[in-house]
Amino acid sequence: MTSEDGVTEFTFTLTLAQTMDEMRAKMQNYFYHKRAQRPPEAQPAVVPVPPGRTFRPRAAVAFFCMLALMAGVAVVLLMGWSGTPAALDRPASVPEGTGEPWPQSASGKTTVERAPTGDGTVMEMAPLPDSAAHSYQEIYQENIDCVVSIRGIQTGGLAQGTGVILSADGYIITNAHVIEGCSAVTVLLSDEQTWNARLVGMDSETDLAVLKIEASSLKPAVFGDSDQLRVGDPALAIGNPLGESFKGTMTDGIISAINRDVMVDGYTMTLIQTTAALNSGNSGGALINAYGQVVGITNLKMQSYYDTVEGLGFAIPTTTVKKVVDELIAQGHVAGRPTIGITVSDLTAEAAERAGCVPGAQVKEVKRGSDAWEKGLQAGDIIVEANGVPVTNTADLLAAKEGLEVGDTLRLRLWRDGSYQLADVMLVEQYLLDEA
Repeated sequence: MTSEDGVTEFTFTLTLAQTMDEMRAKMQNYFYHKRAQRPPEAQPAVVPVPPGRTFRPRAAVAFFCMLALMAGVAVVLLMGWSGTPAALDRPASVPEGTGEPWPQSASGKTTVERAPTGDGTVMEMAPLPDSAAHSYQEIYQENIDCVVSIRGIQTGGLAQGTGVILSADGYIITNAHVIEGCSAVTVLLSDEQTWNARLVGMDSETDLAVLKIEASSLKPAVFGDSDQLRVGDPALAIGNPLGESFKGTMTDGIISAINRDVMVDGYTMTLIQTTAALNSGNSGGALINAYGQVVGITNLKMQSYYDTVEGLGFAIPTTTVKKVVDELIAQGHVAGRPTIGITVSDLTAEAAERAGCVPGAQVKEVKRGSDAWEKGLQAGDIIVEANGVPVTNTADLLAAKEGLEVGDTLRLRLWRDGSYQLADVMLVEQYLLDEA
C-alpha cells in the first residue's frame, strides 16, 4: 500500500497454516542480515530488499509483532548463536553452525608476508587525565584517524575488519581472526590511502594480531589502562560494521561488566563487556573511554537464533593487548603457551544420552602439526579422562593441563566408536600450530 507521504509500504499476510520454514523464508526475503564471513565484495553484508520494494521500520515492526503473536510461535532472529559467542567477522567453532565455511587461503594457512621484528616498539598506556570527560563529538574527532579498514585476501573473496593504529610509522593492531587464512592484507586509512600490509605476528589464544605498513606520520591512538574501568563508565566503539560501506561508525553504550570470562574456540578469554553496538566488521576496532582513550579492541558479540540478544558485545582489554602486542613486535609470536592442539566443546550427560555415547570434552578439530594429530586423535573423540583425572567438560581438561609445560605429556582416555582408547599426547607450542 502507499502511505500519506507517498512511500510504498507492504502488508504481510500470514496464516496459521504456514510452516515455520515458510515464515522464516519470508523473513529472510525482506530482512535477512547476512554475516560478514562471506566474500564482502561479492555480496553486500545486508542483502538488499528486492527491487521495487521499500524497507520501512513501521512495516518491519508490524511484521515481527505479527509473527510473535501467531499461535505462540517464537520470533527467530537471523544471526545465529547456539550457546557460544560469535566472532564479529567469522563464526566461532563448530557450535556456531551457520553452514557457511569461512573462506581460507589456497593452503588453508595464513600466508601473509611477514614483517621484521624486534625494533623496540612497545605499546604505551596513558593514565586517566584529571580533566573533564570529552564530548562524543570530541572523542570521534580524536579517534577517527586512528581507526583503519582491514581487507584480507582469501580464496573466493575478501575478509573485512577494522584495525587501530599503534604507531606513527605503521604498526596496526587488529584481531587474529580477521586475517586468519589470508594470503595478503591491505589497510585503508581514513584519508582513503591504501597500503599493503605485512604480518608482524598473531596470537589465536587472545585473538590479537599486529600488522605493519610502510607509512609515516600516521596518527596513533591514545591507549588507556583498562584496569581503571568501572561498570557503568561510558563506552564508545568505532569501527566498520558490515564492512567499508559503513566505515568509521561510532556507537555508544556503557561498560556493563569487567573481567568477563568467555569461552571461544577452546580458549577462555577474559574480556570487557559493553552495551555499545557491535556488528560484523567491527572486529579489531576501538573501544574508547570517556576521555578518548582506547581501552579495548572489539572482537565478539552474542547472537541467537531463538532468543533476543541485545547489548552483549566484548572487547580485549588493553592490559592484555599490551602484553601480547609487545611480544609479537619483539619476536613475532607469544612463547610459553603449551597446547594439546585440539578444539573441544562440552558434551553434556543429556546430549550424550541422546547420542548413545558418554559425556566429556568432545573433540571438534585436531590441528595439523600437533602431537595429537600424530597420535591419531580425531574429530568426534570424547575425552573422559586426562592424567587420571575425570573430564566431564572443557574446564576439566584445561585444569588437567594447568601447570604443564611444552614437552610434557597428557595421558588421555577417549571414547570412540563404542569403546575406550588411550593416547599419550605431548604438549606443543601454540604459536607453532598457528604458523603451521
